[in-house]
Amino acid sequence: MSIACVIFDLDGTLVDSEGLCSRAFLDLVPELDLSLEDMVARCRGQKLAHILGDIEEHISRSLPAGFEQEYRARVASLFETELRPVPGVMEMLAGIPYPICVASSGPREKICQALTVSSLFHFFGENVFSSYEVGSWKPEPGLLLHAAEAMGFSPGQCAVVEDSAPGIQAAVAAGMRPFYFLPDKEARYDSGAVVFGSMAELPGLLNL
Repeated sequence: MSIACVIFDLDGTLVDSEGLCSRAFLDLVPELDLSLEDMVARCRGQKLAHILGDIEEHISRSLPAGFEQEYRARVASLFETELRPVPGVMEMLAGIPYPICVASSGPREKICQALTVSSLFHFFGENVFSSYEVGSWKPEPGLLLHAAEAMGFSPGQCAVVEDSAPGIQAAVAAGMRPFYFLPDKEARYDSGAVVFGSMAELPGLLNL
């Protein structure tokens, strides 16, 4: 079945936010003895609750009450001043002839802020879907299945563009075609996904 709809992940796929989100953790938890690169690797594609649990295990203490709200406020502040689209994303989106949407594990407020600050919101409009609204987080397929249904397409008609293993696993579980954005050519990836390293490649790959 040919592709008729493209579902995009947000963080690390459309916007260059992984470093900013990880820096917020390092800013707020001084005893985290990890480099920014290590923190990004630990967090990529993970549910926030899992990340917070991992941090608590690493520092051998519980995070304070209200930490999640403090973290989200710090991320929002960094987004306002430093968030940029992934290189080539605007040109790539303009070159895709299919309906598109965003399906992200983040809250809707974060998704919309990221798209607005990076000047990508007009590509998607109301076609934004959040794990917090459906109660399903990648690698579970629920969010992607919800997005496909809301867009009016069957799973087999959908391509999913992701930059993390949990996202690719969710796409496979949903019965959708996975496209794995891996600008780091040395990174490991799941078999079965179409792997690409530059957003300029994606429109052509979708048409194959």
